Amino acid sequence: MRIFIDADACPVKDEVYKVADRYGLTTTVVSNSFIQIPASPRIERMIVDAGPDVADDWIAERTEPGDIVVTNDIPLADRVLKAGGAAIAPNGRVFTADSIGQALAQRSIGEHLRSLGEMTGGPKPFDRQARSRFLQALDEAVNRERRKRR
Repeated sequence: MRIFIDADACPVKDEVYKVADRYGLTTTVVSNSFIQIPASPRIERMIVDAGPDVADDWIAERTEPGDIVVTNDIPLADRVLKAGGAAIAPNGRVFTADSIGQALAQRSIGEHLRSLGEMTGGPKPFDRQARSRFLQALDEAVNRERRKRR
């Protein structure tokens, strides 16, 4: 079991490091540019080429059953689920086989409305409650995947 962070603009990297350390998990921080990471043998940095979906492709190609991916990217979450992994957004939203179809549809509708010039608003501001939801969701995902391995 590993944790991958889709790290560009991810506000919960420090939280992931703490949870991963508690469970002795390897974490790979994937980004298009240099991101500072703590000195730890269990935290790896992977800098991929710039470009659309390069980091997403790198993560999706390496995700195995039991891995956990932290991402806001809904198409990446879909690919992770299809590979047998778990996907969690930084706000604590857990993507599941039952919810990913609706998430993809909402994303598509939003893109279509924006292409028509419609103002759809952005994400809610990241706050303490979102951070707390994320920590709870990540801890639950780690424990769920650990139970599957027993």
